[in-house]
Amino acid sequence: QVHLVESGGGLVQAGDSLRVSCTASGRTSSMIAMGWFRQAPGKEREFVATISMMTETLDYGDFVKGRFTISKDSAKNTVYLQMNSLKPEDSAVYFCVAASRVWSNLAASYEYWGQGTQVAVSS
Repeated sequence: QVHLVESGGGLVQAGDSLRVSCTASGRTSSMIAMGWFRQAPGKEREFVATISMMTETLDYGDFVKGRFTISKDSAKNTVYLQMNSLKPEDSAVYFCVAASRVWSNLAASYEYWGQGTQVAVSS
């Protein structure tokens, strides 16, 4: 079992930057990928970014367009999402995820989910 805890969410203004973090505990050696999804009220869950724990291959949602960067610190079992040029439409709960079997951008591939951290961007 893997336990994920997010931190770093908050309220910012449009154009600001914010970094959210996720620290994993438990059977972290089983993880092959970590990433982020987000969900805004009344909207479907959306893929944000993922990183392969072994190859460090990255993938981003189409909407990111160079504004977000995912990175990891393997020694700390932590993954980060640096978000720049934030827009009001980026407001959502951001969920950290981890997978032990498949690296992909599909939510169904991720067995482990954090509780989420709220990001709110004012205009």
